[in-house]
Amino acid sequence: MHRLTASAAVAAVLALAAPVTAQAQAGSAAGPVTLVQAGRLLDRPGQAPRGPSTVVVQDGRIVEIRDGFVDASAFPGATVIDQRERFVLPGLIDSHVHLVSDLGGQAGFLSGVTENLPAHAFRAAENAEKTLMAGFTTVRNLGDEGGVTLALADETAAHRLPGPRIIDSGNSISTTSGHMDGRLGFNDDFRETIAHDNVCNGVESCREAVRIQVGRGARVIKIATTGGVNSRIGAGLGAQMFEDEARALIETAHLYGLKVAVHAHGADGINMALRLGADSIEHGTIFDDETLRLFRQSGAYYVPTLSTVNGYLERLAADPNAYPPEVMPKIQWRISITGQSLRRAVPAGVRIAFGTDAGVSKHGRNADEFALMVANGMTPMTAIEAATVNAADLLGLSAEIGTLEPGKRADIIAVDGDPLTDVSALTSMDFVMRDGRVYRDEE
Repeated sequence: MHRLTASAAVAAVLALAAPVTAQAQAGSAAGPVTLVQAGRLLDRPGQAPRGPSTVVVQDGRIVEIRDGFVDASAFPGATVIDQRERFVLPGLIDSHVHLVSDLGGQAGFLSGVTENLPAHAFRAAENAEKTLMAGFTTVRNLGDEGGVTLALADETAAHRLPGPRIIDSGNSISTTSGHMDGRLGFNDDFRETIAHDNVCNGVESCREAVRIQVGRGARVIKIATTGGVNSRIGAGLGAQMFEDEARALIETAHLYGLKVAVHAHGADGINMALRLGADSIEHGTIFDDETLRLFRQSGAYYVPTLSTVNGYLERLAADPNAYPPEVMPKIQWRISITGQSLRRAVPAGVRIAFGTDAGVSKHGRNADEFALMVANGMTPMTAIEAATVNAADLLGLSAEIGTLEPGKRADIIAVDGDPLTDVSALTSMDFVMRDGRVYRDEE
């Protein structure tokens, strides 16, 4: 019922989005060729960029890439998109977003009980469009609300709404009073009325919690083995789940062929998750030597989400009381320590995938993460790799996205300037194509 309700709510957005959607569809009728002429082309992040090039697109996919600027006469009836003065690269991938909101703090807490589901659906659709226009053509949404983003994923996949391709986790899972327990902060009168089928206690309960999300259509499972910065409970950021519970969650997800993203701050909860086969660690604020060894041994990805500090600092600058007393010490700690784990991970050879935790930070400003990654040990090229090649691998979509190659989806973006020398160039997006449909073109 949640998903049906959310689908109806998301459908209400279609009328508002019709002009944008129609414009995107107009340039993508089956058959005709589109030629994207690039001044410089980073078709395979991690390798040297090409000079003047032309990407040949048909039916939403890349057909071939040719050196030089191919004239339309080579493909009668083709549409030419002139990006000859720009740097062209694959659509970016954010491996950790929360599309429903970016209110945060007390405002976010209140919105959960003062706004209805359709309002959240409208906001999620708005945030999805902001994200796409920022050049992020694929996201992994790690935390649904009432089926809103599960439904939104269907709408953007069909290009009925403007937004990125969405890999959705359904509701995130933790133990009772863990980071994902939505009842925290409310009095006892609300405990049974607030949905909590995403919390579990003990092996059987945790297996069931995963199966519920599988049944809702989740394409990845998100769990929390430690406390969270924004949790309205002063229980710290160490492990808050027993090993048998974490094992049950991870093994059940893998049984259904789904990867597991693990919210974890303290090294105890990170290491436990890595030992048990987690596919990615989100945030990963504290590493020890064992953490680095386990990352290398398992091949799991680290998703740093450094942009959270931007959200915290901006809200506190606007209102020193934006967060409740039980949350403030954790936020101050997170601000002070953010980036330390990445500085250890880079020289240790840990695999890194780009993720912002947008929702804590602002949607549409996902590319702010690049500067923080470079400031904490990465190069512009490796940061771009993290947001393309690596993120595609983490999401299990390497055959479809992450590079510009024949047969892959035509997810193409372009910027002025050279992001390989100044990664901040990616914060100002000039051209966005997803599946061969143009959603942004700043001429």
